[in-house]
Amino acid sequence: MSDIYQPAGGLFGKVRRLAARAGVRRPIGVAINEPIVSFTFDDFPRSAALNGAPMLEKRGWRGTFYTAMGFLGTTTHLGEMMQRADIEALHARGHEIACHTYAHLDASHCEADIFADDCERNCAELMDLGILRPRTSFAFPYGEASPAIKRALQPRYGALRGVRHGINRKGDDMNLLKAVALDGGKAGLDKALRAIHEVRREPGWLIFYGHDVRENPSEWGCTPDFLATICAEVDAQDLPVLTVGETLSMLSGTPARITA
Repeated sequence: MSDIYQPAGGLFGKVRRLAARAGVRRPIGVAINEPIVSFTFDDFPRSAALNGAPMLEKRGWRGTFYTAMGFLGTTTHLGEMMQRADIEALHARGHEIACHTYAHLDASHCEADIFADDCERNCAELMDLGILRPRTSFAFPYGEASPAIKRALQPRYGALRGVRHGINRKGDDMNLLKAVALDGGKAGLDKALRAIHEVRREPGWLIFYGHDVRENPSEWGCTPDFLATICAEVDAQDLPVLTVGETLSMLSGTPARITA
């Protein structure tokens, strides 16, 4: 689980991702007429809880932490991972604790029943910690999905999130929500800032996703200054910040139909 992941490239990887996007869609059925921003953290490293969460709280915001319990108390390339006390403290302070599988499985290389069972194990362990609603939403590890696993998870979660860059609007897939990364150094910061300005001009649901938040971040993380800059710009643009679960409640009129 601590190995650095390398996504499949080439034509095969491209075709597989296109199939995952096209299959078993759950379209957003309502127009999102006002901009919404959500901050999410995957896996999650302790630095996201210790450095990232307080930045949100300072502005009265809360985030969604996609938690893979197999990482509990370990150290990976993302740094020291969350501890039980971190999960409990975030939950007590109003942050959303959601599901990210137990073993951080790659959905593109896993049978649907095995993947779903791993998710159930993760949710059960979170519920043992007092997290009563870990099934509000789910984020695919590595952003990798498959139609079969989307079909298996749809009845279990309010939404499924990927990592394809973009802002979610009517017609986009609740089974593979788009997101904008909080990584990539200066180029990544500029891209994230552009997304803030875009969602102000053309309303939708902008979901940021990150990993570690520390002075020397991993390839998939950012510095505290990076995150502070994003928070400041969201605030300056007067954009509302909601957790994923809160946003799903607002969109509860969305039809839950499956299209092949």
